[in-house]
Amino acid sequence: MLLRWLPAPTTTFMLYRHYEDLVDDHSFKAINYQWLSAKNISPNAMAAVIASEDQLFYQHFGFDLKSIGSSINAYINGGQRLRGASTISQQVAKNLFLTPSKSFIRKGLEAWFTLLIEIVWSKERILTVYLNIAEFGDHLFGIEAASQRYFGIPAKNLSRPQAAMLAATLPNPLRLKAAQPSSYVIRRQQWILRQMRNLGDGRDSASD
Repeated sequence: MLLRWLPAPTTTFMLYRHYEDLVDDHSFKAINYQWLSAKNISPNAMAAVIASEDQLFYQHFGFDLKSIGSSINAYINGGQRLRGASTISQQVAKNLFLTPSKSFIRKGLEAWFTLLIEIVWSKERILTVYLNIAEFGDHLFGIEAASQRYFGIPAKNLSRPQAAMLAATLPNPLRLKAAQPSSYVIRRQQWILRQMRNLGDGRDSASD
């Protein structure tokens, strides 16, 4: 309830990064993390993550049932593993409150926190928290830290191509680099830009 208004001082996922550092080489590496209010985040950044991560964000109540069904059907029909179908709300729930470990108990907790977030927070708040706590690189969290690191500008000044570039790295920000984008990242950026044009502000309808 408090996080409906107050900035998140940290997240369980950030703390887990510190734990990994201690286990790997007994070191401490600072997290680059800066919180911003919604008014200080470019609408381009919000449009880019909706286009890339969750095009039904404004239509669902935390779970994209169509994508979940497609993932299960693909698995039943011979897929090697279940494809991810996480919404922005689910990603906020697991990054804010849970560790990356995989188990049925954890998935149950993720669903519980997702429902709570959808009930207590507005869609704008969910999106604001997501952009503030998403990982954009090694020990780099939040759209402000990413904007300053990669483009030398505040997040409120991100252009559409810059926002799409950052969104393009979100599936795996430790491997997909905004500073030195691979051909795959560039193709993904261009796809996101097309989706942004198709979706408008993301509230009307989602593109297939």
